[in-house]
Amino acid sequence: MRDILAMEDEDNFQEKRCSELLLYLALNIEDFQILPKIKLETDLPQTIIDGIRKYFLTYQSACEYANQIFLEIYQSGAIKKYCQQSKIGKKLPTAFYIHISALAQLHPLLQLYENLAHRLYLKATSQQKADAKTTTLIKFNFDKPTISYLHYPDFDTDPHPALKTSISINMNSGKVEYRNYQNSKNPPVLHRKETFVNTDYPHYKKFAQLTSAEVKLGLLDNTRLIGTRQGWFTHLKNHGIEIKDHHVIQHTIEIPIPKIERHKAAIVRKKISKPVRLGLEANLFTEGTTFFDYGCGHGGDIKHIAQKGYQSAGWDPYYSPNNTCISADVVNLGYVINVIESLAERREALIKAWGLTKQVLIVSAMVLINDEKTKNKLAYGDGIITSRNTFQKYYEQEELKSYIDQVLNVDSIPIDLGIFLVFKDEKQGQNFRASRLKTRLSTPRINCKNQQFVDYEEQLIPLMNFMSDRGRLPVRGEIAEEADLIAEFGSFRRAFRVILQATDSVEWEQITDKRRQDLLVYLALTKFGNRPKLSQLAAVVKNDIKALFGSYKQACTLADLMLFSLGNSELINKCCQNSSIGYKISNSLLVHVSAVAKLDPLLRLYEGCANRTIGRLNEATIIKFNTKLPIISYLFYPDFDTEAHPVLHTSMNIDLRDLSVSYQSYTNEYNPPILHRKDALVTPDYPDYEKFAKLTQQEEDRGLLNDLKNIQNRISWLKCLEENCTEIKGHRVYWRTNVDPYRLKILKSADATRKRERKKTTIARSAREQGIGNGKRTFGAETLRQQD
Repeated sequence: MRDILAMEDEDNFQEKRCSELLLYLALNIEDFQILPKIKLETDLPQTIIDGIRKYFLTYQSACEYANQIFLEIYQSGAIKKYCQQSKIGKKLPTAFYIHISALAQLHPLLQLYENLAHRLYLKATSQQKADAKTTTLIKFNFDKPTISYLHYPDFDTDPHPALKTSISINMNSGKVEYRNYQNSKNPPVLHRKETFVNTDYPHYKKFAQLTSAEVKLGLLDNTRLIGTRQGWFTHLKNHGIEIKDHHVIQHTIEIPIPKIERHKAAIVRKKISKPVRLGLEANLFTEGTTFFDYGCGHGGDIKHIAQKGYQSAGWDPYYSPNNTCISADVVNLGYVINVIESLAERREALIKAWGLTKQVLIVSAMVLINDEKTKNKLAYGDGIITSRNTFQKYYEQEELKSYIDQVLNVDSIPIDLGIFLVFKDEKQGQNFRASRLKTRLSTPRINCKNQQFVDYEEQLIPLMNFMSDRGRLPVRGEIAEEADLIAEFGSFRRAFRVILQATDSVEWEQITDKRRQDLLVYLALTKFGNRPKLSQLAAVVKNDIKALFGSYKQACTLADLMLFSLGNSELINKCCQNSSIGYKISNSLLVHVSAVAKLDPLLRLYEGCANRTIGRLNEATIIKFNTKLPIISYLFYPDFDTEAHPVLHTSMNIDLRDLSVSYQSYTNEYNPPILHRKDALVTPDYPDYEKFAKLTQQEEDRGLLNDLKNIQNRISWLKCLEENCTEIKGHRVYWRTNVDPYRLKILKSADATRKRERKKTTIARSAREQGIGNGKRTFGAETLRQQD
């Protein structure tokens, strides 16, 4: 055993020594001009020469390794790659933190990157290299080219030390940003200190024991609320907890609390619950799928799922305590964690439900939209006590996602306010994400049937459907009718040539372009989490990427370029202004949810950034793109299809700068916002488009929409109708009766004049467009070149 340990120590020493030598050479590349102009080996210190000969044999070999490291720093994703591969340090989605004492144990590339950052700092400040005592942690940012030096003076002694100073260096511009929190009343604080240091750090064991105790009590689950000193202290106080000398001390909360009766929170459901309904709509249930409801209450969802032909069961600590908890494909944890007042039990419930899950877990909890629900309620822990003696924790959307991800170590998928999916198989999760971004397209119409197509139409239809679905020709094994097609035509390519003789080639090109856009948006959004390896993708998606991009690397590069372009606010503004879809108002573009997939891919990606991380309001009718600020809004108009000018019910605004979410309910508003020009919000293939367009035309003829700023709310709109002797029934405009005849005569005359002007404009436009041919393009050789 002693010999094995000695060998491990020797290996570690050699690895560290090699890293030191490479770092030394890489840091001197600019000074020594190592390769191709190699400085004489004899000019180096003897200790360096000896080390090079021992570990690299030749000086040139060592220099080549050093050059590779130096050049790799500037490759996209290199810093993130080596940070995530590190065995020590705290890894977050957008950053990596490490204690100054462990810096030497990082990969040479990361050490070189930090040294270059320090050089930039010294150059900008004209100071000598600062004492190591002024830096406690080093932060490597992934989403921007910066390194930050963080000073926590009480790192060793304070269980949760406060940040004193932060120095950030931009590696591209050399700009140095300094922040001082010394006089701040609410500075950032640290948690999980053992993750920043190596296991041989003097206080490692003490740090780890504290974190373990805090995790068991669920104190670290809500990372959003505990990142600052005041938030952390309030969190501890609410749960009767004190931390002294790295030990957790629990106190009894000395306020009169009524007995919490959790079972009263269960609802007798006549309809299926929303989370389970959304699961059905998302096609989570297929033939043979099993369902288990953990915390099933009265068992309403169990009955509804069973009626649909699926095997279903459930357990509840009050209503069904004797039922056995069994594993199932789909497990529902529906509005359970929000009624559990104990942090530890809440965490336990989530973990147990996850343990029963074979394929996907549906997690839901109450999300606070307005403060009325919590007014005048008794605060307890991180929630309130209701009038029925039940506990209720109202989450914020981003807080709930953070909680689920933290406890289960996953990347949950939001599908509505307070409703998330967690897939056991990452590949299945990625397929689900990709499917949600897939545009629904129709198969091109058959416009001229030649005899060959007529003879084999039944065999060719499956190939047409596949092309419409994937935007490419299939490979072997992807369609059931393969044998017949190959036997008759020899290849999919030849079969498709027959289809092209009966359909419009331009439509097929458009389908291919749309599928390519779908994939780019999907791949760009995976950058926010852990982008899957090619091997983690389904076979059909791999084939899509190969056919439409050539390689996974090429597809990811294009996706990253598109994602990077979102930082250009002028470009987003231009896309909104140039969009042929949607209704443009001051500083905004409004689009119906049915039309989002038809937008410019950059706008789809822009909305996807909000949708992927926070989630889209499921009932959302309209999506609003703010052209001045990076804000996406989801607007719910429940009567959009039936009311001529529907009233806004709820809005959800997501600020992409910090992913903060704000809500506003208009249900009790006396004068709520309303919609105009509904036809502009949808596309011509929308079911009620013609009806909406005729209404807008009638309103324009009457001059009702001349001053849009003053008719944005219900009362001002009703006043406008009254002043113009007009009433609206259904989606039609009528003249009012019992009004001043002279006033009505003037209004009718103005209406007739506007109609004449509109007809003149229409005739002139038709004349300009006359003679423009509908030349057909030849279907891209790219698709026909695909291998069958």
